[in-house]
Amino acid sequence: MAAQSWVDLLKSSRKTVLVHDGKRKVHYLFSDGKEMAEEYDMKTDELAVRKWRTKSKLGAQGPWEMEVGESFLSTEAVLEHQLIKENCSNPVFMRKDTKTCFQWRVRNLPYPKEVYSLSVDPEERSCIIRTTNKKYYKKFGIPDLDRCQLPLESSALTFTHANNTLIISVSPDAVDELTDKLLPPAAAFPDLSSLI
Repeated sequence: MAAQSWVDLLKSSRKTVLVHDGKRKVHYLFSDGKEMAEEYDMKTDELAVRKWRTKSKLGAQGPWEMEVGESFLSTEAVLEHQLIKENCSNPVFMRKDTKTCFQWRVRNLPYPKEVYSLSVDPEERSCIIRTTNKKYYKKFGIPDLDRCQLPLESSALTFTHANNTLIISVSPDAVDELTDKLLPPAAAFPDLSSLI
């Protein structure tokens, strides 16, 4: 029922589509003033980027907040933070979804797989990554499940570790149903690459 209301909200939003560099870019403008921008790979129809923007209390445009994909700093932001820069060996947390699961990657984690543990906090509807050596801790939510009010179960969590990257996959039973409902709005747009 909640998944249907989210699909209805997507359908009722004002949409703009642009095809550029092998990506289908879809911009949604909702009635409450929120904006969502998504980028899909044209070959695989996989979601590459999803970001949100809301207006401030005074009506000014706020910054984009990344939900899926990797955020890249603008030139202004790079120049602004020239004096202090974070270490390049710090862990980098990002989300990259596939068609069958929601997936998060944490780069620059050199510890063996046995050190990591994953758990679910049902009260806060969030996943928790811990290390037994107490070097890394991260709590994160899954906005897609929250929007559709689907359950978050610990049995749906899996993880692997390779090349200093921890890959966490959450594949709930309802993910296939959810992607079937959510992908058609972007996939239904025509392939405009022949017009370019």
